[in-house]
Amino acid sequence: MQENVKIGNVTLNFKHYSGVDLYSDGAIENDLLEIVKKYKKEEYQKVIEERANWPILYHLSEQRSNIVEWIPMAKTAKVLEVGSGCGAITGMLSKKAGEVVACDLSRRRSEINATRNQECDNVTIHVGNFRDIEPDLPRDFDFIFLIGVFEYGQGYIGTDNPYEKFLRMLQRHLKKGGRIVIAIENRLGLKYFAGCAEDHLGSYFTGIEGYSPDSVAKTFTRNGLINIFKKCGMNEYHFYYPYPDYKLMTLLHSDDYLPKFGELQDNVRNFDRDRLVLFNEKRAYEDLSKDGLYPEFANSFEVILGPGFDTIYSKYSNDRVSEFKIRTDIAIDKAGRKVIKKFPLTEEAREHVFGIRDAYLGLVEKYRGGDLEINDCQINEQEGCAVFSFVNGVPLASLLDQCIDRDDMEAFEALLNEYLKRIRYKEDYPVSDYDLIFSNIMVNGPIWTIIDYEWTYGKCIPAKESMWRALYCYRLEDRKREKFDPKPLFNKLGITEKEIQVLLDEEYAFQKYVTGNRKSMVELWKDIGRKVIVPKEITNTTSAARPDDQIQIYLDNGEGYSEDESMFPEEQYDDKNTVTLDIRVDDTCNTVRIDPAFAPCMVTILNATWNSLSISEGGADVNINPVNGEWISDDSIIFNSDDPNIEFSLTSDRLSVKQKNHLVVKLLMTLIPRNAADAVISSLPEPEAAVPKKKNIIKKLGEKISQRREARYYKDDEE
Repeated sequence: MQENVKIGNVTLNFKHYSGVDLYSDGAIENDLLEIVKKYKKEEYQKVIEERANWPILYHLSEQRSNIVEWIPMAKTAKVLEVGSGCGAITGMLSKKAGEVVACDLSRRRSEINATRNQECDNVTIHVGNFRDIEPDLPRDFDFIFLIGVFEYGQGYIGTDNPYEKFLRMLQRHLKKGGRIVIAIENRLGLKYFAGCAEDHLGSYFTGIEGYSPDSVAKTFTRNGLINIFKKCGMNEYHFYYPYPDYKLMTLLHSDDYLPKFGELQDNVRNFDRDRLVLFNEKRAYEDLSKDGLYPEFANSFEVILGPGFDTIYSKYSNDRVSEFKIRTDIAIDKAGRKVIKKFPLTEEAREHVFGIRDAYLGLVEKYRGGDLEINDCQINEQEGCAVFSFVNGVPLASLLDQCIDRDDMEAFEALLNEYLKRIRYKEDYPVSDYDLIFSNIMVNGPIWTIIDYEWTYGKCIPAKESMWRALYCYRLEDRKREKFDPKPLFNKLGITEKEIQVLLDEEYAFQKYVTGNRKSMVELWKDIGRKVIVPKEITNTTSAARPDDQIQIYLDNGEGYSEDESMFPEEQYDDKNTVTLDIRVDDTCNTVRIDPAFAPCMVTILNATWNSLSISEGGADVNINPVNGEWISDDSIIFNSDDPNIEFSLTSDRLSVKQKNHLVVKLLMTLIPRNAADAVISSLPEPEAAVPKKKNIIKKLGEKISQRREARYYKDDEE
């Protein structure tokens, strides 16, 4: 075999390749190679959405590279990446560094890497076992990266103390003042207690209970890693905590900036396999954080071995169109003060970030003499970012949450009234912050400061509309917040149902404007078809963590419904969101109740039979009643409740011998936002006129939502 092969500008070195790929995801790697040959990087998101496949999402998502993108690095830096895989990290390192040397066991993966990054003229990929490649490597690297690799130390090194030997081996190739970066799962990550299988072995609680000696991979606790570092004489280390984990990181905390109350909300989704839900992870994290225990139970670690960085926190907003992709950091400046920095992640986003300074000046003028402060903004041309002061205080959203937790709705309403009073100042001034939501206002005693005003426009937004959107976003983030009913407030402000529908349309248009119609991670998770299962024994205690698409069935045998005797059928929705339920009942059953989900949804009854007779065609005398929903066509029902019910009333003269009594129902279920369900139901005509119009309601609503409006909040030519 030829020792060096070129794919584009990338060099593949096969000197130490044995001829056998020792690590593989199987046939999907052939698909990945075809994809990277056929599509440009900017088209990967479209492919991810079309294929709805976890390996394709994992290997091609740009969010994979977030784990290294935040790391400050000189353009002349020399980088070693061990375990480069299909190149999700390699491409980002190539952009940031002067030279990238990568190593991987697999020829096929390395070909995928080289093909997708073929424009990079500073990348060399060595194919083979790192133990064989290591002697040929130079000894002056500024950075060595092990992203999802350290846990495989036994396979790479194969000695009695493989992890210590692995690190010592790497140390030989690090220049003085260089850094080793390790990203790895936490063996005691909270998600593993809550019902996620161990990432590498696919079994429950394996890491928690302790790995067997022959495990193909082994992760560690925080102290476990520290003990390894110290054995290698590496006493300078800095822990960061990627969230939800290091694979698809959106938030990065550190020991100097741990999560705030209510911040960790993205817990239930698990892309690689189905999972259990044994408790509410958000609430558990909040309680652990109060006691300073988040570092012990974070799902993943990113450890910097060597000199630290000024950055103590990062938040990624790169699930957007290119013009709006940004990263927000909290860093320590030379004077030891915390500062906030917003960086454009693309050249197109530079104008958006630098324009925040103009937004600041406009808002300062608007609220001059009022009761809202604006966090100052400066532009740092050298770093290419917008810089803000760090504001101490408590987010208004957290203060509202505290009122709900102690059931003090009087204090809750007092805060809302104060918010309304302050934002009404100079209400007619032609500058407005569209994103004036509660989490973007920091409260420090009598001082209220707007800390994030990224979406400010030269328009006038009435205060009542800002209040509507603030409550809409607030209630959307956490179900417990639905305890507050906003309708009386909306009535007081004179916000009509018709106006709410206009505001909803504008909100949908805004989201599409920002994201460019790309699917959210929630939608991708649904498309991939992962399930979350709540064991029946703990269902009542974990209602907030129950999966939205869980099905529950009740039987009324003349004594009403019983929660204890309800059923969670084995049948689950397939990848097309359909399910067929075959429900056996005895001759005492009067009614079967099917709860198709635990969230607002639209349900279509594709087919229904009672003892093999068609209900939909009138062959069986069974009444179908959407208890808390509304018919929108002959076979479809819309629900705006978290507890949708469909009752099938079984008439006694149709009951036959016990063994033949069964109800078969085929359903198509689609989860929809509560506001969309509300909008559909409020759009329904009066009952006497409803029948001929119902079928067009969803179609019309979809058309309204899909149209991009030249909304008053968007920048226009006059600006």
